[in-house]
Amino acid sequence: MGKYQIDMEVRDYECDMADGVNNSVYMSYLEHARHKYLASIGINFAEFARKKIGLIVIRAELDFKLSLMSGDEFTVSVEMERVSKLRFAFNQEIHRKKDGKLVLAGKIFGTAVGENGRPTMPEEIERIVGEVAATAA
Repeated sequence: MGKYQIDMEVRDYECDMADGVNNSVYMSYLEHARHKYLASIGINFAEFARKKIGLIVIRAELDFKLSLMSGDEFTVSVEMERVSKLRFAFNQEIHRKKDGKLVLAGKIFGTAVGENGRPTMPEEIERIVGEVAATAA
């Protein structure tokens, strides 16, 4: 599976007093892109919740390169990889559209947890990260 991309635009209310996007908002951009990516490959959060399986973030590494400003258009990319038997990661970047400059590079680590709160690897995720691992090799 290749890199997934989604286009977005900064809204005024996402900016702080210095006119740049507030750091916490970048996590929302990344999360929105991950959810859209997962939906595009057939992973439905509501369906997982009904099965009492949670897809959770367990760690986030973010490298901020420059700030987006109100009205900036940007692209968020997502690539998924297998990290261990029960963990996966999303490699994500945000690029400003007007000049292609890298705004943020991040790696978001996740896992699935069952009703008992213990990590698990649902068949649907296994299939996806298995495919991702196979294409990365």
